[in-house]
Amino acid sequence: MQTNFNPVQLSDPTVARADELLRRCVHCGLCTATCPTYVLTGDERDSPRGRIYLMKQMFERREVTPSMTYHLDRCLSCFSCMTACPSGVDYMHLLDIAQTQLEKKGHRSLAQNLWRWFLSKVLPYPRRFRFAMMMGWLVKPFTGLFAALRLNRVVAALDLVPANAPKLKVIGARSAIAAGTTKRKRVALVLGCVQRVLAPQYTVAAIRLLKRHGVDVAVVKDEGCCGALVHQLGRDEAARDQARRNIDAWTAAMREHLFDAIVVTASGCGTMVKDYGNLLARDRGYAERAAFVAGLARDITEMIAEVGLAPPVMWTGLRVAYHAPCSLQHGQRLDQLPLTLLDEAGYAVTEIPEGHLCCGSAGTYNMLEPKLATELRERKLANIASVAPDVIATGNIGCVTQLEAGAGVPFVHTIELLDWATGGPCPPALVRAGMKNRAHPVEALVEMAKEGLLVD
Repeated sequence: MQTNFNPVQLSDPTVARADELLRRCVHCGLCTATCPTYVLTGDERDSPRGRIYLMKQMFERREVTPSMTYHLDRCLSCFSCMTACPSGVDYMHLLDIAQTQLEKKGHRSLAQNLWRWFLSKVLPYPRRFRFAMMMGWLVKPFTGLFAALRLNRVVAALDLVPANAPKLKVIGARSAIAAGTTKRKRVALVLGCVQRVLAPQYTVAAIRLLKRHGVDVAVVKDEGCCGALVHQLGRDEAARDQARRNIDAWTAAMREHLFDAIVVTASGCGTMVKDYGNLLARDRGYAERAAFVAGLARDITEMIAEVGLAPPVMWTGLRVAYHAPCSLQHGQRLDQLPLTLLDEAGYAVTEIPEGHLCCGSAGTYNMLEPKLATELRERKLANIASVAPDVIATGNIGCVTQLEAGAGVPFVHTIELLDWATGGPCPPALVRAGMKNRAHPVEALVEMAKEGLLVD
């Protein structure tokens, strides 16, 4: 792509970086077929190629128009386009630059800005988030009134409030930390924000599985939000502040015991932590440590693969549909690893049609762009239903929150199934669905096979 920046503009490191990224695009359009919003709308401005043109105009003219704001806000940041792009366009970091400009100069209504501010002040903080869930549960019976008032974003948020909201608790470092015994490896496990409230069982399952595989697990007390939520909202400096806090906490903890890895169970958070080196590249006080921390970041499936998954001790025969989170398959390029681990654990795994398309969660997207998010959700649920699974596995709490209510079958984290197969308890979602009795010891099945008692 040809750009038209003048020397004065290029003296700005941010503009120079944008120029470099823009020039990689060759207008081929292969990205359009993989873009969820373009698939839905057919509008070139809702495609990666169209949005790159809009960003080019934004950076060159130093202005933000209502059209730019509208179409760039509709981007899910799923990065499916990056997987498809033959030219290696770094759309993720190009969009990061644009979102920062939109936050400063974007043409949004007062209601939109207030809603974005509210999300940035609640979601990254577990106790505030839990309180918001309880308040949401109290007003949920009035969803029809909010709908009549056309407060669609509020309605979308209330739809995500779980029925058990009053029983939610905030899992803390003390309750999550594992015994400090001598193990083959030592890792720091990230608790997360939303997951820490909505699904602490994922963290507990990860700790059990890691310990069973000879890994010592620690939870660093002073860690906070990874910064992904505010970063996606264009609040760049807030994201850097949260990253700096985590880097300080993790590096301080490593003065006593060096970690082999920083393990993340929510793939959206993992993608963010792995990008700390880029986020703080020009921060003289943090650049080197940020790159070091980013190099230690591992998705939980990466860590289990690194130490080697133990042979399964039980078999269920469950048909598992694997839903690949965008942040894992496109952001971290870990598309086959979870499938391989589930297969090694003895599950009958099937992929979901159109697995490259986002489910519509995308961090805060389902609360900011509810119409498109709902269309993507229904499309994903239809694809899931087409493979008729017993259970759905994924690696990101956002996807679970978006899809669980309409799936019709239990939703679990991939790590819960791996934990169950190798000696852990049945995942709570499967217990509630009455699937606990589907588990059979592998040894018994082997003996039955020897005696010819098993029939395919």
